Amino acid sequence: MIVLNGHSLTLDEARRVIYGREPVAADLESMEAVRKSRAAVEQAIASGRTIYGVNTGFGKLADVRIEGSSLEQLQINLLRSHACAVGEPFAEEVVRAMLLLRANALLKGCSGVRPAVIEQLLTFLNAGIHPIVPQQGSLGASGDLAPLAHLALALVGEGEVMYQGRRMPAAQALSQAGIPPLSLKEKEGLALINGTQAMTAVGILAYLAAEQLAYDSERIAALTIEALYGVTDAFDARIHEARGFPEQAEVAARMRRYLDGSHLTTRQGERRVQDAYSIRCIPQVHGASLRALRYVKETLEIEMNAATDNPLIFANGDVLSGGNFHGQPIAIAMDLLKIAVAELANMSERRIERLVNPQLNEGLPPFLSPQPGLQSGAMIMQYVAASLVSENKTFAHPASVDSIPSSANQEDHVSMGTTAARHAYMIVQNARKVAAIELICALQAVEERGIDQLAPSTSQFYQEVRRMVPSIVADRVFSDDIEAVAAWLSERANHQLLHDETKA
Repeated sequence: MIVLNGHSLTLDEARRVIYGREPVAADLESMEAVRKSRAAVEQAIASGRTIYGVNTGFGKLADVRIEGSSLEQLQINLLRSHACAVGEPFAEEVVRAMLLLRANALLKGCSGVRPAVIEQLLTFLNAGIHPIVPQQGSLGASGDLAPLAHLALALVGEGEVMYQGRRMPAAQALSQAGIPPLSLKEKEGLALINGTQAMTAVGILAYLAAEQLAYDSERIAALTIEALYGVTDAFDARIHEARGFPEQAEVAARMRRYLDGSHLTTRQGERRVQDAYSIRCIPQVHGASLRALRYVKETLEIEMNAATDNPLIFANGDVLSGGNFHGQPIAIAMDLLKIAVAELANMSERRIERLVNPQLNEGLPPFLSPQPGLQSGAMIMQYVAASLVSENKTFAHPASVDSIPSSANQEDHVSMGTTAARHAYMIVQNARKVAAIELICALQAVEERGIDQLAPSTSQFYQEVRRMVPSIVADRVFSDDIEAVAAWLSERANHQLLHDETKA
């Protein structure tokens, strides 16, 4: 059971809820803070104060006063009008993350909602009721308004959901589950959709996958190094200590450990003085990506526990309008993640080329073919990798610099954070397939060298993957192999906590 309090949710806990379906509850003390926040809203309304989004219109219509008899209708109108996202729905895992994050944000006690709102979010999460949320339509400025409106509509029994493996009207799912629809009070519609939970949810999934992929890429590269008689002097600790980046030194240390005991690696001057950059500079390039990912992790864990709606209600009863819904921190972090993961794929593709190119692969069969000429072997797998890394370069263009004004220029700078997060997730999927191709090629290549020559660590890795992907003894439909290995790598990201020895 994960207990949310609005302040301490971690990425590991999020993983357990999103993928492991671990149940979630609200901290009792935090719920008391929620009640006090709600009481402050009701007191302010009773006093006749004008409060944005409570008794006013929204955006450029903030100066339009709404009378008391229409305040609840204002909130449901907000959800209906803002639920205009388009495109394919987010995966259920993204929606689970959105439900989790929105509940956690409201538990900070700064949003002025009733406990019933949070209870409904957690009920959906625990019951496996997942609103249908289209992916496109957020500017990431007043939060993820359009996606979150679709999420919130389901809470009140409107829109559609996935429940027990079927897509159905939300009202039908609530009826089947015995859950009454939520009735919104003042401010609650606004509190549900003002926030960065769509971009942050996608960002969490992208980050978790990227972190695992970064570590897996090192293991895969170790096999490639053995296949190419790589020079291990490049991983000497003194080189990396001399530069000073801890992540670079950590990558080098893992490469030394993975390759320890190998009879295929070489020393400086034995076959050549030094390797190409895609081999020699693995600590520098992969280390830089890990350094970027650590910044992304820090940003995500702050935002996961942030109050991101507007206005905010504080302990002394002050109601203050601000801009915590602006997604710029996540947008920049996602753009950085895009670059970091794209570079992992770029390096991997260059290593694939070295494995298959007879001018570069140290005597391995051309394209790792069992019968060069009659059979093409891995020739077109390198094409696929080249296509994927080139597509990544288009996705890696920063979304966060591409602001566009909205709401009659009231919202005159937007973050495009959800676009950044979606593109980051796409890059991770592409990069994982590139890594899968390198792994397939490296497995074949080390067989040519002799698997009895492998280091103990890479030998164990080889045996693990070989159970899933057979050797290339004749041409076949290699897309099946690529997808299978990519799915296996994805499972490691979704469900497997990283081993301590991997992170060491």
